[in-house]
Amino acid sequence: MGMTEEATPKVADSLVPLSWLIGRWAGVGVGGYPTVPEFRFGQEIIVTHDGRPFLTYWSRSWLLDDDGNQVRPLATETGFWRPAPDNRVELLLAHPTGYAEVWVGEVTVNSIQDARITGAKVELRSDVVARTATAKDYTAGQRLYGLVDGDLLWAFDMAAVGHPLTSHLSATLKAVS
Repeated sequence: MGMTEEATPKVADSLVPLSWLIGRWAGVGVGGYPTVPEFRFGQEIIVTHDGRPFLTYWSRSWLLDDDGNQVRPLATETGFWRPAPDNRVELLLAHPTGYAEVWVGEVTVNSIQDARITGAKVELRSDVVARTATAKDYTAGQRLYGLVDGDLLWAFDMAAVGHPLTSHLSATLKAVS
C-alpha cells in the first residue's frame, strides 16, 4: 500500500528533539567576510521527513538590493540532519560550488509548551570539509540554529582563504504555511 499525499508520517522518536526544524522557513539575512563586502540576502529553507530517522534539508538564497528585490542567486545547499545518541546530531551538506561537509554538534531543547517545542538550539562545528580542486579555499565552520519566539535564527562562522573562524552569515527566518 503506497502513501497518499494526505498521509503525514509519524516523526521518528529519535527526531523529536529536532522536530522544530520541520517546515518551510523564509526571511532575510546579512553576510560579509574580510574578503567580501557586507550584503543582504533572502533565504528559503525547507526541512522535511518521511518517517525514517533523518530530516531532509534544502536551502537556497539570493542577493537582495537596497529595496529588497532579488538580484541573483547566491548559495544552495542540500543535506540530511541525523540524530545521534545523547542529544548529539550530525548534519551532512553538499554544495554545487564543490564542497561536501560533515557537521557534528548537540541539540538542546529549552522550552516546551502543550507538548510542542517552543525553544531550542543546535550548535554545530565542521568535522570534515571536502572540496573539489576548483572550489575556493574553505577549511572549517561553526553553525548555530535556534528556535526563538517562533522564528528560526541561524549564524555561520567560517575559516577560509587564510582567515580564522570569522562571522560570515546570519539570518532570521519565519515559518511559512
